[in-house]
Amino acid sequence: MPVPARSPDARRRRGRSRAATLLLPLVLWLGACQREDADAPAPARGGATPVEAVAVLTAHLRSGDLAAFAHDAVTPELAPELDAAWRAGRSRWPISELPLSAQLPAVLTALGAPQAERLLLQTFNREFAGAERELRSAAVALGAFAIQYLEQGGDFSQDERAHYTQLIAAASAWAETAPLADRDRARATIAALVAAAREGGIPSDAALGAAGMQDGLAKLSPLFKAGKLRLAAYGLDLDRTFDSVETTLDTQTGDTAQVRLRYVLADKPVDALVNVERHDGRWYVSDFLRHARTAAAPDAPAAPVPATP
Repeated sequence: MPVPARSPDARRRRGRSRAATLLLPLVLWLGACQREDADAPAPARGGATPVEAVAVLTAHLRSGDLAAFAHDAVTPELAPELDAAWRAGRSRWPISELPLSAQLPAVLTALGAPQAERLLLQTFNREFAGAERELRSAAVALGAFAIQYLEQGGDFSQDERAHYTQLIAAASAWAETAPLADRDRARATIAALVAAAREGGIPSDAALGAAGMQDGLAKLSPLFKAGKLRLAAYGLDLDRTFDSVETTLDTQTGDTAQVRLRYVLADKPVDALVNVERHDGRWYVSDFLRHARTAAAPDAPAAPVPATP
C-alpha cells in the first residue's frame, strides 16, 4: 500500500518533534549538572603539597585570574574577614602585594574618567614623550629606592627581601633600555588600558570596595591582563616569566616547608626560597597568609588612597 505524502506542515511538526526528542536528554543532563554544581562543595583552597601551593598561585597569575589567586592564597576562615575589610576600605589585599599598589585608586579614576584616552595621551605627550633619558634615570632611581626600602623597612620576611631584591634589580635593568617614551606604544597602551577598565566596570576605588573582594578582583582581571600584554610590547614579557617558573621542594618539617622558586625575569635569573605552611591538610604561602591576616585585622589602617590621579 503506498504511503500517503505528508503535507509541509506535517513534516515541520515531525521535524520539531524529533528535535525536541533529541534535545530533551541534553536539557535534562544540563539541569542535573546545575543541581550537582549547586550541591557541590566549595573548591579546596591552597595546595595539596608545598610545591603545589606555590605553583597554583603562579598559574593564576599566568592566566590573569586575580580572584582565583585570592581564593587559593588564604585559609577558608580568613576569606570572610578579608572581604569585610575590603568593603570597609581597610584592605585591598592581594592587590597590596603588587608594586605601586597604593596608586591603584588614582589609576582607576584616571582610566574611568570621561575622555580618559584623550586626556591621558595629552599628559603623556606633554610630560613624557621623547624623554627617554629622564624616564630611564627615574626608573633606575626608583629601583635603587625600592631596594633600599626593602633592606631597611617594610613588613617583609628575610626570604621576601632576598626574593624582591632580585626582582627589582631585574626590572630596573629592563627599564634602563625599555622604550618608555615611545609615543606609538604609549598610544596603544593607553587605549588598551582604558578599554580594559571599561570592560571591568570599576571606575573608582569606591566601586571596587562595594563589589567585595572576589567580585572586585574578578572585575580587575581584564585590566591586569591588558597590563601584562602591554608590558610585553615594551620588552617585559611577564607570561614568559610565569612560563619559566620552576618549583621544587627544598625542605619540609612537619607542617612547615620551603619551596625553591626559580624563574627568568627580563633575561635575568631569579632564585628564591618561599616559606609555606599547612592548615587543615592544605598548604599556603606563609608570607601571603601573614600579610592577609594583617590586612583583615579590625584595627588595620585604611588602605591608602592618593588624593589625585
